[in-house]
Amino acid sequence: MSCERVLSLASTGGVADADPGALARILERLQNLNVLPRRVIAELATTGVFHIEVDVTGVPEEMDRLITGKLGQLSSVLNACWHPL
Repeated sequence: MSCERVLSLASTGGVADADPGALARILERLQNLNVLPRRVIAELATTGVFHIEVDVTGVPEEMDRLITGKLGQLSSVLNACWHPL
């Protein structure tokens, strides 16, 4: 049985609203680590903040921490965290 984890984060950027490139930059970080997401959900809140949830499977806890750290380095990411499903 594989261990399934979820990576949740909220990101914003740009001058007026949420940065439309934030999702692409987040997925690029996953691609650079050779991680294929199982599911991606992105929603723009009324506050102008993107809520992005990425489900990944078969990734060890150390890799979850690495992914979270790399995403936290993005200027458009306000908060990055992971938790098991």
